[in-house]
Amino acid sequence: MRTLTDLGRRATIQDAVVAFDEALHRGIVRREQLDGAVRALTRAKGIARLRRALELSNDAAESPMETRLRLVLVLSGLPCPSVQPNIESQGQFIARPDLLYAKERLAIEFDGGNHRERLVDDNRRQNRLVNAGYRVLRFTSSDVHGRPDAIVAAIRSELHAHSAA
Repeated sequence: MRTLTDLGRRATIQDAVVAFDEALHRGIVRREQLDGAVRALTRAKGIARLRRALELSNDAAESPMETRLRLVLVLSGLPCPSVQPNIESQGQFIARPDLLYAKERLAIEFDGGNHRERLVDDNRRQNRLVNAGYRVLRFTSSDVHGRPDAIVAAIRSELHAHSAA
């Protein structure tokens, strides 16, 4: 807990949220424990960053890069997407995208280094999503680290296109 709160106060917001997400997802800590530890540090240096990191954390996140992709969106002012939601149609499981804007029917996938090994499954999942009326955007680590503005522009454009329709 001490390591997490220290990271939350001293690391970048992105690194802190990655650490929180990972610890929560793996069950190393429970959200209630982390909430309590943050509340106990009322006057600590960096407390605002720590609180923001806790606010942005999500125990459903399954990888650090998915967290970083979500943060690119949220920190740019876009609404926070759902994380790892199950999508069903007529009682049948369709897919579980990394991120989802449900109302806009926009699924967002992060393709990591092992994407080539999972290409067939990923393609089938994308086809199921498209057949169910979802749009799918895919991003890589080079997008997240090198082109975050392009990610935001693409997502913003898709969200705007849906709201205008």
